[in-house]
Amino acid sequence: MFERSSLLALMGALAAVALAPVAALAFDGSTDTAAGPALPKAVVPGVVAPAKVRPLEEAVRFGTQALRSGDMEKGIDSLRYAADQGHAGAQWKLGRMYAEGEGVERNDIKAFEYFTQVANMHADDNPSTPQARFVADAFVALGAYYLEGIPNSKVRRDPGRARDMFAYAASYFGDPEAQYHLARLYIDGDGVSRDPRFAARWLGLAAHKGQYQAQATLGGLLFKGDEGVPRQGARGLMWLTLAREAAAGPDDKWVVDLYDDAFSTADSDERAMALVYLEQYVKTGR
Repeated sequence: MFERSSLLALMGALAAVALAPVAALAFDGSTDTAAGPALPKAVVPGVVAPAKVRPLEEAVRFGTQALRSGDMEKGIDSLRYAADQGHAGAQWKLGRMYAEGEGVERNDIKAFEYFTQVANMHADDNPSTPQARFVADAFVALGAYYLEGIPNSKVRRDPGRARDMFAYAASYFGDPEAQYHLARLYIDGDGVSRDPRFAARWLGLAAHKGQYQAQATLGGLLFKGDEGVPRQGARGLMWLTLAREAAAGPDDKWVVDLYDDAFSTADSDERAMALVYLEQYVKTGR
């Protein structure tokens, strides 16, 4: 979430250039719901979780400690043991390591395989369990791979399959990253019919969970308006302000640019009303 002091400073900047607050319509993204189609438990048919041989948490704990101490061989061996027994956290960790080249040579195929194991074995896990976050992230990772494809492999670009991955994690697990990526498909019309209004619903859900990319995208959508989405300058500027505060790296330049463009073109009434919305959001999260 965002630091109150930082938001108050941003609100002060808005207040300094605003003349007076005026009434405006609100876009209530938090109350809209949408559901993507549920996927069968097996993303790749025929994969069955092996029976547990011994308690796995000990192996995962040992593997994690070994990785932290720099003993990559022992760490990976322990995680592989747990992953082979169906431990979602171990499968996910190995997937992330290969996807990012963390302590191992980057290998997107191995990463894809581990994420697929998570999806195959844990798609029906209770969303309230601690390991659910690993499962949701695995679906998001698979969606990203299907969206781009993996060169020199059988994993081809398949936006429709990517949509299935994002939709499952967005609806069943309520994952904000998945909700954001699903919305982007409908904004861009990538593999689906373009539908800004449907995208706005998913963006609203993710934005209220603090996903700053969704906040930025929703803010830009509302500030300019689009098909089925009436323009709401003040509300859009509010979301862009929140996203601007969270933007931290060079990859977030697009967020900063969206905010700067909206702030420079907003009139004084919109800036003032955005301040009102920000104050309300800091107090209530709405």
